[in-house]
Formats: sequence, structure tokens, C-alpha cells
Amino acid sequence: MSFVRWMWLLVSGVGPLVAGEDSVPGRIAMHVVNDSAPYPQCHASTLAEVAPGHLVAAWFGGTHERHPDVCIWLAHFREGRWRNAVRVADGVQADGSRMPTWNPVLFQPDGGVLHLFYKVGPNPRQWWGEVKTSADGGETWSEARRLPEGLLGPIKNKPVVLDDGRWLAPSSREGDGDGWRVHFEVSDDGGRTWRRSESPGRGAGFDAIQPSVLRHPGGRLQALCRSKQGVVAMTWSEDGGESWSPLAATTLPNPNSGTDALTLADGRHLVVFNPTAHRPDHSGKGDRHPLAVAVSNDGLAWQRVATLEHEPRPAGYAYPAVIQSRDGRVHVSYTWDRRRIRHVILDPTAW
Repeated sequence: MSFVRWMWLLVSGVGPLVAGEDSVPGRIAMHVVNDSAPYPQCHASTLAEVAPGHLVAAWFGGTHERHPDVCIWLAHFREGRWRNAVRVADGVQADGSRMPTWNPVLFQPDGGVLHLFYKVGPNPRQWWGEVKTSADGGETWSEARRLPEGLLGPIKNKPVVLDDGRWLAPSSREGDGDGWRVHFEVSDDGGRTWRRSESPGRGAGFDAIQPSVLRHPGGRLQALCRSKQGVVAMTWSEDGGESWSPLAATTLPNPNSGTDALTLADGRHLVVFNPTAHRPDHSGKGDRHPLAVAVSNDGLAWQRVATLEHEPRPAGYAYPAVIQSRDGRVHVSYTWDRRRIRHVILDPTAW
């Protein structure tokens, strides 16, 4: 590594260098988002490209997760750097009380406005969904609109637009009397109204949440889900997301931590995940390090192609979000030790 490269990493606030950090296959650049943040903790980032080369990211930040001061923050990436973040949503109620906010999801369909979905409430069992829109790429925002009872919006990962124009939002519920359950929400009218599609069965007893959607030839869909069972779970739809197969295990390990995935323009599928399983002293949970990328031709056989982070940290590297920009590059954002959001740019032709 050159001295100039070493100094750039040092002053960019990316933390101590670790063995192999400068040789991630396909990595073009790495950035810290909002490095001078006014809050001590942040989590659950999301990404969207609103114009060629212009990205926006959002996440929640505050004293700590569940604290009433936790708000949704948003930043713009232009000309190769991130601008300072601004607060775009909070949990202030009509009576002046405050609730924490959670899990923003950015989504902009081709030719449409930018949507910001997020959750408000004391905990994931009692939260509700809200949405704001922006017609100018995230510079200004509408007032928040609460989603109808029974709908939460995309729970962590981005919606997809299906071939027939319907929007499919991957969602889930936690602790509503039936454990963790994946479901999907469908809009037939460009996000004005939503309905729930059929939930997948639990298969071999899966507790699963936070799906992301992959697209296969012939309109077939696959969803990858976080689970408590030590593996990434999957479910398939043959009818455009209206019904789903029972959950089953993939070959990907999962320490009960969020993942994200997408289908690349070349037809391959990509997932960002923590390739660890449960700790022996804590059934149902595991370490959130390292953070890795895997690709697949069929959604079944996965090849690990890059490790984005591997040095152990107390809170690990978690809740990745992934998109492919118009220039073909892959962008991944993720939580770095609950203290910052990192952004990595990758070249998928390297794998």
C-alpha cells in the first residue's frame, strides 16, 4: 500500500487499517457517511440513486436504538463525496410526546418520485409504518403519511417493480402472537394504496424477518430472509408475489442479522451478509463480523467473492443495503460498530 493511500484512509475516518483491507476484490472506493454526526449511535442504512451518479442514503441515529430522540437522517453523495446529513423525519406525536424511529427504506421507481418509508413506535412489536415523498431527489419532503392499519411498508430492504408494473415491498412482523413472520405488500397503483399478499409458511419452523427480493427468468421470484435458525431462509413465488412457498434453508449462514440482496443487470444474484452462525453461549444469536458478499447464478449455489470487513468489533458490521447504479457499479452501505455508516463501491465484473 502506498503512503498516500495509507494517509487517505487515515484522514478519511475509516478506522484502523487491518490486514487485507486494501485488497477487497472489486472494491473501487470506500467512504464514511456523515462522519461528524451529532449523535453517538446510528444504524439501518438504505440507499437509492436519484440521478446518474447522485446517491442518497438514510439511516436512524440518536442516543441509542429505542431512545425517543432517534430520528431519520439523510445525506447526498455527489461528485465522489458525501455531503453533511440532515434530519428528515422524527417520531414527535401530535401531543408533543416522542417515539423512536426505525429502519428507513429509500425507493425511487423509474420516472417516479423518491419515497422514504420508515417505522415509528416504542419497539418492533408496536411500531407502525409511515412514508414521505420527495419530487426533487431528497432535497425537500412531503408531510409524513401513516400507512393503513395492518401495513408496515418495506421493513428493511427495498421494494421491486415487477414486469406488470406492480410494486412489491418485502416486509415482516415481530412478536404479534405468532413469532417472526415474513409477508409482502403489493401496490397496484404506484404506491397510492397497498395490500398484503399471502405469507409463506414457516416450513421447518423458521422464525424469519426482513426479506429481500431476487428476480429470476419467467417472472419467478425468490426472497432471502434473516432468521433465528442459523441460516438465511428462502421462499419462492411463481405468481408474481401473490403466494409464496414455505420457508426453507439456503446454504448461507446467518447469525440472526439483517442481509440485503439484489439481482444484477447481468442476471446474477448478489447478497451481502454476515457469514457466521450462532455463538455456542447464545442460542439464536451470533457475531456480526465479518461482512461478506456472495454471488449466485441460480439463487441456490452461492460463491463468496469479497469480505468487506473482518476485524472483530463490539457491535460488528450489520444491516447492509445494496443497490446497482446506472453505471453498473454496486454500492453497499452498512453499520460500522453502531458508530458510523460506511459506503463501499464495488465492480461486479471483478468476480
